[in-house]
Amino acid sequence: MLDDVMNRLVSEVEASARVQLSEYLAECPLQAPKTMRKLAMDDLIEVARPILASSEHVDAQALEEWATTGSQAHLMAISSRARVPEPVTEILMDRGNREVVLCVAANAGARFSAFGFASLVLRSYGDEDLTVATWIRSDVPRRHLLKLFADASSAVKARLCKEDPTKGKAIEDAIVHAVDRLQSQTRRFSPECSNASTVVRLLEQSGKLDEVALRGFANSKRFSEAAMSLASMCELPAGLIERALIDDRAEQILVLARAAGLSWETARALLVLKSRPHEARDDLERLLEVFLRLRPQTARKAVQFYRLRERALGQGGSPGGDGPNR
Repeated sequence: MLDDVMNRLVSEVEASARVQLSEYLAECPLQAPKTMRKLAMDDLIEVARPILASSEHVDAQALEEWATTGSQAHLMAISSRARVPEPVTEILMDRGNREVVLCVAANAGARFSAFGFASLVLRSYGDEDLTVATWIRSDVPRRHLLKLFADASSAVKARLCKEDPTKGKAIEDAIVHAVDRLQSQTRRFSPECSNASTVVRLLEQSGKLDEVALRGFANSKRFSEAAMSLASMCELPAGLIERALIDDRAEQILVLARAAGLSWETARALLVLKSRPHEARDDLERLLEVFLRLRPQTARKAVQFYRLRERALGQGGSPGGDGPNR
């Protein structure tokens, strides 16, 4: 009853009174969903902000609705909440301007889905502040960190290492040489890679590291396991495979798959693993034609060239030098 009364009165009172009521309801344990809804969607952001940014009584469904219809100022208020659910974060990433995206990237309480992280890395390209905000998050999957770092300029790479001492210690020496050494260093300090290395090594020892296992890793979005498995099959460093999987060009994956005698089904799974969310289906159809035209003998010659090149660079010619067994 109190909620009904307040909901009617809100439309009649002046802005300063609505601001005071919004600030009060945002902090107090009283639940008044109708009134809070009206205040949260008030055109005056001073009225809406307390509810959108602070109230613990706002459910995820309401946040999604407000994020879908609100102004950039409303989105900014939502992005600063102590906790932002994954579906709301995706809407903020899609509708928000640079300031909104930067705010949600810097918000440790914002939760990102796999799609959300891919979108965040994509929007970070060419934006130093957004790149840094993404880098220092503790929940970014390693494959996205690799992409983020690979796309950054030398100046930004130096800043990334300075901003996060934990990551910086592992990669500081690598920056002045190349991304290859960065991958090797970060792989060594990554629990994700350590676990993946153990899984792949056990499969090798039991004779079960085959195309089915590789395709399973790719379909399950297990990036490190897929990269190390393909590295073992092609007798190439895992770093080279990771670069191929995060590179925008898909042809090298086709060459590696053809040389390893993999089917199109497995090659397609690897392409989907590396693809960005917006890539079209007709790209896969075009790549299928390329895959079918590529002669296995030609692909094997290309892979042999990769091995020789990696040896010349001091990387070693087999996964043992930079792969599952390291």
